[in-house]
Amino acid sequence: MDYYAINSLRENHAGWSLLRAQNAPLALTFFMAAFTGPNQRNLGRQELIDVLDDVLFGLRDNDGQDKFPRPTGEYLDDWAADGRKWLRKYYVPGVDEPHYDLTAAAEDVIRWVENLRGRDFVATQSRLTSIFAVLKQLVQQSETDPEVRLAELQRQRDGIDAEMQRIRDGNIRVMTGPEALDHLQQLTALARDLLSDFREVEQNFRKLDRKVREQIATWDGTQGELLESIFTNQQDISSSLQGRTFQGFWDYLMSPQLRSELQDLLQRATRIEALAKTDSLDAVANLHQDWLPAVEQTQATVRQLSQQMRRLLDDKVFLENKRIMQLIRSVESGTLATREAPPSGVFMEIDAPSVDVVLPFERPLYEPSRKVMVDDLIETADDGDVDAAALFNQFHVDKERLKANIDAVLAEADQATLADVTAAYPLSQGLAEIVGYFQLATESDWATINPARSQHLSWQLADGSVREATVEQIIFGRPA
Repeated sequence: MDYYAINSLRENHAGWSLLRAQNAPLALTFFMAAFTGPNQRNLGRQELIDVLDDVLFGLRDNDGQDKFPRPTGEYLDDWAADGRKWLRKYYVPGVDEPHYDLTAAAEDVIRWVENLRGRDFVATQSRLTSIFAVLKQLVQQSETDPEVRLAELQRQRDGIDAEMQRIRDGNIRVMTGPEALDHLQQLTALARDLLSDFREVEQNFRKLDRKVREQIATWDGTQGELLESIFTNQQDISSSLQGRTFQGFWDYLMSPQLRSELQDLLQRATRIEALAKTDSLDAVANLHQDWLPAVEQTQATVRQLSQQMRRLLDDKVFLENKRIMQLIRSVESGTLATREAPPSGVFMEIDAPSVDVVLPFERPLYEPSRKVMVDDLIETADDGDVDAAALFNQFHVDKERLKANIDAVLAEADQATLADVTAAYPLSQGLAEIVGYFQLATESDWATINPARSQHLSWQLADGSVREATVEQIIFGRPA
């Protein structure tokens, strides 16, 4: 980032304006008490006024009644105004009271201010362990060489076997208190960051919603082009990295098996003796209960986006139909107005209906059909000298036998040509057997026919004569 980008953020970013505001301590204190502290979202106006009244009462009790003299509701309206955008003000369907929620920018400021306070215990070992775990998963799951992946799995299995043997020998290593506290702090920090990410994802979906509404309201083209543009925007956000990772998290969270495993792990974590005196154990046990409302609200925003687009498109179709009806009514009114006093001259020109006229002499003359003479005389052939035994001298080529010949040759070599097969198993049925080999080659995926090269085959007839044939080369390979 350069100077101009940073200056633009200083002038326009909602989080930066919150840090520069005069009543920023009051706003941040209230946001923590109402939203991030109890981990709540979507609070009604009266509930927020009650929380802010409690905060203001404590401040005025210490600093005097003149501290923050404005009415409570004005602070909420000011923080939710377009110039601030620290709170999002909206209406829930079926409820007249406005609701409020933190914006992603305001939550980022809260996390940053909380980190400024410093920590008595800084998690370092768990962060390094997380880095190694993520890095290993990145490298191992991206490896395409099967030998490398098998070697890594073998190494992991050897490590597991060694660890199991140490446990059988009574050498059980338990995580120390500082290590357990380190991992617990890392776990709670990741959970808070995840909840903060949900607000940002939801805000991006709302930006898409607003963009689509503006596009529909100002669209001048055809409705088909508008639908194509809207669906393209939906596809872009669904196929983006953020959309795919959010959908993956939703699928993971909705799996009954994985949710049961997560709940079991959280319950077992609360029973660790080294963490018995930690105040954040209750928050750890309810991590999944905090995620579900946040994810469901984000999914509800996506559903609301689809419903809003359908409603706006229905309104647009209604307006188009209304305009068509207005034009029809204006034509009917104009027609009735001119019925009693039609204008002089030509009022309207309409193409008269016409009939295609075909004169009788334009039609072709009748042409009788010609009779075809069929000679159905059958002459009896003189077959007295024909040997009828030739009709019974038929034979069958056994394809299984041919395939067995090929398999026998391939048992000693990776591949072989048809000439190699016939050299080992001579042709006994002549040309018909060669055709059988060709049929096997065309029907299997472990044989290829090379038309660029030829091969010579020969076989011997029953009378001792030799026949030869030149055919395209066939190469048989050992099936995988």
